[in-house]
Amino acid sequence: MKSSVELRELLNRIDHRGYPAYKDTRGTYQFEGYILSIDHVQGDPFAAPSRVSVHVPGKIAGFPTDLYDAPHKKIALQDYLLRHFARQVEAFTFKAKGSGKSGLMSVSRCGQEILDRTACEIEKGGKVIIRMEIGFPANGRTINSRELIKILFDFLPGCVKKSLYYQSLNPQNVKKTAELAEDQYYIRNELPKRGLAAFVANGSILPRESGVSERPMRGAVAFQSPASMEVELQLPNHGPLKGMGIKHGITLIVGGGYHGKSTLLKALELGVYNHIAGDGREYVITDDTAVKIRAEDGRSIKQVDISMFINNLPNGKDTVHFCTEDASGSTSQAANVIEAMEAGTNVMLIDEDTSATNFMIRDELMQRVVNRDSEPITPFIDRVQELYQEYRISTILVAGSSGSYFHKADCVIQMDHYLPKDITAFAKKEAAAFPIPNELPEASKTPSYARAVRTDAGFKKNDRIKMKTQGKDSILLNRDTIDLRYVEQLTDTEQLHTLGSLVKYAQFHLFDGKKTLSQVVDVLDKLLEEKGLSAICEGSYIPSGLAMPRKQEIFACLNRYRALKL
Repeated sequence: MKSSVELRELLNRIDHRGYPAYKDTRGTYQFEGYILSIDHVQGDPFAAPSRVSVHVPGKIAGFPTDLYDAPHKKIALQDYLLRHFARQVEAFTFKAKGSGKSGLMSVSRCGQEILDRTACEIEKGGKVIIRMEIGFPANGRTINSRELIKILFDFLPGCVKKSLYYQSLNPQNVKKTAELAEDQYYIRNELPKRGLAAFVANGSILPRESGVSERPMRGAVAFQSPASMEVELQLPNHGPLKGMGIKHGITLIVGGGYHGKSTLLKALELGVYNHIAGDGREYVITDDTAVKIRAEDGRSIKQVDISMFINNLPNGKDTVHFCTEDASGSTSQAANVIEAMEAGTNVMLIDEDTSATNFMIRDELMQRVVNRDSEPITPFIDRVQELYQEYRISTILVAGSSGSYFHKADCVIQMDHYLPKDITAFAKKEAAAFPIPNELPEASKTPSYARAVRTDAGFKKNDRIKMKTQGKDSILLNRDTIDLRYVEQLTDTEQLHTLGSLVKYAQFHLFDGKKTLSQVVDVLDKLLEEKGLSAICEGSYIPSGLAMPRKQEIFACLNRYRALKL
């Protein structure tokens, strides 16, 4: 390890030289209170910025052990420090001048959800690591090291000291971060004990600021549970907290347009993640295996057993090992249900607006005109109770036009001006006047998940893989696009970076023609749980832009990878 003095001398020596001379700066340097590691140097001022990491020893960072002594608290503290560091860095980005990306100082931009990221890590003993990007300054393609000296010796040290040292932070705010994480963890563990699929605290703010902002809407109606559904939790830090408990089973959410049905479902959909203080959904907690189900026209399906819902196709196509490169609305939604079951979900979240109508229901008149024997689709309404009774999979469904689900629901919630009402008894009474045919299809066979991944799937082991993400929409691996725009529980583009890396890792290490897709995902999930995101980083350094996805999203990604051969 070299000293910061040596780095300054090196930068002065290479000033005005050609840009490649910056490569000499790669290495680690001891600064006052921390170590600066220059992990990767960009080859050109217009190329992707250089990768830099800051390592603050535990004794100097000084964070009390009880702030990070459990995984959920550690992730919350990492998230807090990263946001604080980002605010400091933002004031200095592009203050150093030059061409291209010169002067850029960038770290991960966190949304409302708290995710485990490589951008900030707290290691055993309290060591804090921040990974970021810096655009090394140049004039044209000539080094301007005086501007880089400003960044590394003037700007960066102040950012580190103000945001990564416990003594520089408000101890009460840091403590509240850990306490909120403890309370959220408590609720998540309490759900199965109380037979709940989800919990929404009274006072929660569910509407968002706009279609492009995830911040809470100002002046929005605060959530208030109906008395019949209200439960009280005794949180370790917050104390007593009341809210609406949604029990396992079949829950129907109804109401007029613009009254908050989809807003509630969206909050439940993202309740699989913890949220930051002030988000309004801090205490909206959903079973963390919950999966949003929707129609997805045009997606590829590979060897999925959709016979629970679709049989006897007129072209004789096999629905036990169903394959298509261009799924219809009904076949895609059927596959999404079966794949969610394979991924281990306990709760399915469905919005009628984004579902295939013929998959969800066939009304009585249609059944009279088109006989069941002539219809290959067994609608979801005929399987929803079976899913719960046989597989213990609950359903939370938003319905605006289909009253037939009143007959199947265990609980009916009406959203009225963003406030929920328990109308189960009323809905059941009214539904009795509109009976539906009692004839149910035969019980389905348990779907087969025996889908072994062939060794010739995707790219070859010696191939050089180029990976690119397009927001939260897709991952590009060489020429293959993995379309994830309808996997609605992905909340951060860094999760897509991780998913792309997981596909590459699985290609090189796990696709052997013997392991099933479930076994591959189990290995990946266990690897991330035991060794963290760094386990899938195969370069000489750990990149900053990775965030943890759930097991369910790993399944979703591999299921949509068209180059995969099963």
